[in-house]
Amino acid sequence: MSLKDLHIFSGSANPELAREICDYLGLPPGKILLRRFLDGEMFVEIGENVRGADVYVIQPTCHPVNDNLMELLIIIDALKRASAASITAVIPYYGYARQDRKVAPRTPITSKLVADLLTASGVHRVVAMDLHAGQIQGFFNIPFDNLYAINELVQRIRLMVTPNTVVVSPDSGGMERIRAYSERLGCPIAIIDKRREQANVSEVMNIIGKVKGKECIIVDDLIDTAGTLVNSVEALKREGATRVVACATHAVLSGPAAQRISGSSLERIILTNTIPLQPALKEIKKIDIVPVGNIFGEAIRRIHTGDSISSLFFSTGQAK
Repeated sequence: MSLKDLHIFSGSANPELAREICDYLGLPPGKILLRRFLDGEMFVEIGENVRGADVYVIQPTCHPVNDNLMELLIIIDALKRASAASITAVIPYYGYARQDRKVAPRTPITSKLVADLLTASGVHRVVAMDLHAGQIQGFFNIPFDNLYAINELVQRIRLMVTPNTVVVSPDSGGMERIRAYSERLGCPIAIIDKRREQANVSEVMNIIGKVKGKECIIVDDLIDTAGTLVNSVEALKREGATRVVACATHAVLSGPAAQRISGSSLERIILTNTIPLQPALKEIKKIDIVPVGNIFGEAIRRIHTGDSISSLFFSTGQAK
């Protein structure tokens, strides 16, 4: 099947990533008008014929989360009313993923609410990368493809690996993730046991595994305020680690993240471009960005032609 009836549209959240995807596929970006009225309402107009076409909308729901989510929903509605044959929401970073269960009485499960909103808007499929909680796929009754950045990240990390390297999870929930990295890199693992008293606040309690005299690579799915990351770096250093670098897929990096990263003894932090960096963060020389547009581009091509998606990641042991 050719890519003749495939159209790629981008919201305003990450147009650079959308251009990467279009370049990989050899397609021009779809024409779309996005603007706001003075009262803040969003307006969308599709600038080309999409009747009977397979359409993909690139829009991570990063900061400002609610604006980007609402923009995505409006774009989907516009495409549905323009008679697109199928609409796939490509959400490189799925916002609200951390609210995937009730953590206290009388609290919402916002990940499920977002899934319901997307489904109600008329989307036919969702594509995301490195979901914070894999069970979010079960919140949807439509196809959901969760892609992985491990192939691209491991290529960059491998340049730093020595016989003395240890892969570290900043919490017990990341065990499956660091096992995958450990297998690919041939490194032992360690875990940081932490206790979180409230959102965006963490306290390192204990380190499980040998890190004294080791070069540590902390692996996580996202970095938000960098509080957990900096506490983990300090704990590893106290236990005798000689060098600490970090690796994560999503550069949320909100609030004091820039100051914390700059002031820490972290040597380098490797991130992908699922979320665009804010201008202040681009000045931090410790940050190294790995592009992932080719992964999304290849996934889109395979979805459109009916080829396997899981074979892209089968060697990581994570594909389902």
